[in-house]
Amino acid sequence: MAYAIDGTLRDLSDPLGKSGKVEIITREDSRALELIRHDAAHVLAEAVQELWPGTQVTIGPVIENGFYYDFARNEPFTPDDFPAIEKKMREIIARNKPFTKEVWSREKAKKVFSNKGERYKVELIDAIPEDQDIKIYAQGDWFDLCRGPHMASTGQIGNAFKLMKVAGAYWRGDSNNPMLTRIYGTAFADQAQLEAYQTLLEEAEKRDHRKLGREMDLFHFQEEGPGVVFWHAKGWKMFQNLVNYMRRRLDEHGYQEVNAPQVLDKSLWETSGHWGWYRDAMFKVTVAGDDTDDDRIFALKPMNCPGHVQIFKHGLKSYRELPVKLAEFGNVHRYEPSGALHGLMRVRGFTQDDAHIFCTEEQLAAECLRINDLILSTYADFGFDEVAVKLSTRPDKRVGTDEAWDHAEAIMSNVLETIRTRSGNRIKTSINPGEGAFYGPKFEYVLKDAIGREWQCGTTQVDFNLPERFGAFYIGSDSEKKQPVMVHRAVCGSMERFLGILIENYSGHFPLWFAPLQVVVATITSDADEYAMKVVDRLKAAGLLAEADLRNEKINYKVREHSLAKVPVILVCGKREAEEESVNVRRLGSRDQESLKLADAVKQLSDEAVSPDRKRRAA
Repeated sequence: MAYAIDGTLRDLSDPLGKSGKVEIITREDSRALELIRHDAAHVLAEAVQELWPGTQVTIGPVIENGFYYDFARNEPFTPDDFPAIEKKMREIIARNKPFTKEVWSREKAKKVFSNKGERYKVELIDAIPEDQDIKIYAQGDWFDLCRGPHMASTGQIGNAFKLMKVAGAYWRGDSNNPMLTRIYGTAFADQAQLEAYQTLLEEAEKRDHRKLGREMDLFHFQEEGPGVVFWHAKGWKMFQNLVNYMRRRLDEHGYQEVNAPQVLDKSLWETSGHWGWYRDAMFKVTVAGDDTDDDRIFALKPMNCPGHVQIFKHGLKSYRELPVKLAEFGNVHRYEPSGALHGLMRVRGFTQDDAHIFCTEEQLAAECLRINDLILSTYADFGFDEVAVKLSTRPDKRVGTDEAWDHAEAIMSNVLETIRTRSGNRIKTSINPGEGAFYGPKFEYVLKDAIGREWQCGTTQVDFNLPERFGAFYIGSDSEKKQPVMVHRAVCGSMERFLGILIENYSGHFPLWFAPLQVVVATITSDADEYAMKVVDRLKAAGLLAEADLRNEKINYKVREHSLAKVPVILVCGKREAEEESVNVRRLGSRDQESLKLADAVKQLSDEAVSPDRKRRAA
């Protein structure tokens, strides 16, 4: 299919050109999947242009789980066009035409594509740096501008592909440019992998937190507040459950909870570096004074770190006080393009379970390991046992000296190895070159959910730069000023996003300790109303979140409705239960019923509703 030299994929027809480690890439190689999808994107473009001559093709990259191609056509494509396109794609694959590569002059490439009416391709050619070749890949008579590499022929793609959806996309992501039609597809090495992926998508659709949020009456979104959450009572209870859980964990680990202002002058963001790096993603407010010289620009905070540095700086700190651990459930705002918004997973206003640790260099490794223990134990409490830790190293655009980066990355590399060995290799570790924050290297914690999807949540970021920029210091043992190391730490990351992940992971079937409504007491007849309220009072006295359903509806209707709302336990009470002081216990997802004395049921449920962290402390 292709080969790799020193890990870089190449076309089979490419000469080696140098000595190095050579590997032949077959379909069984995980790296072949990118080639299959890349080639499938080219076949998609050829199929569209054969079926609808005059359609312009723009770009068609490989993305996570598939590929897409953007097309310029007067009439947008719809999913109704997919059967015809897929049929044509199979015809092209069956032709098994070889992929061939030519290098054209810039002038020739622009002339050929201009003559074809492909003005977007001409614009792409103009954007290619002068020192780079203009590569043209052909499959039979059809050709495209492309960096490559490709497999040997279209036949090697196979038929394990499927077109998934269409969407609008502005040319080059700019709303001032024309709207194109984007066709998404996916492809795999064999049919079994494709079918497994489709099954995963079906399961993910059932678990979609937006759908479950409606069914469980947790939250909603609306156009007047794009990208911000309208929390309903039960959803807010769940949110506060998560915050309260994290507060208890922070208390165990010696954090002080603080709160920094929501709106700060741009000068602070200039000092931190955020104004230069992330200004376009910040919500800004200009306040006009009586005199134009008094006009000031403020920004809603996109993160909490500059505010925490100010709190650390307030008052003299001794080395004996370090580490200082400041935590905040900070409400932050970041501008996300409207097309990127996605329920709780991608919002414009969210809450970070943020903390910053100010410590000495000697304390840094130990503090990173303590953070690791907090993060992993938190994930385990929510049922996430499969976690990977990735070290992201220096990006091209960064602040700070190479010496400072070398030092930070060396410490983080040693900590990463300790994390791996202490877990008995249970925790997978890896390096993400160039993916660090602009101010320092970071650990990214990636958890795997119940259906195998990966989510990056927690982070540990080492920062030698922000304390220097703000002049933060402590008094060392030699009575001299010393600059602390600042560690940015998040466990959940965005609390909203973490809740979305939890909803989908559990499919709404929360463990009793975390459910926003734990028990509903439903009556069979009105004769049991008084007894049902007594049951609710007993449950609430035991610390449980309970409600009564006394409506004049059939019991099967009530059970079905509360099951759809994912209430973990339904206690059914009729005349007999009232006389016997018992309850009929029905669990979510089970057809079984159990009759228990009220006292036994209350004890059983109250014991079950104790959170994992509280159980540990009581043990």
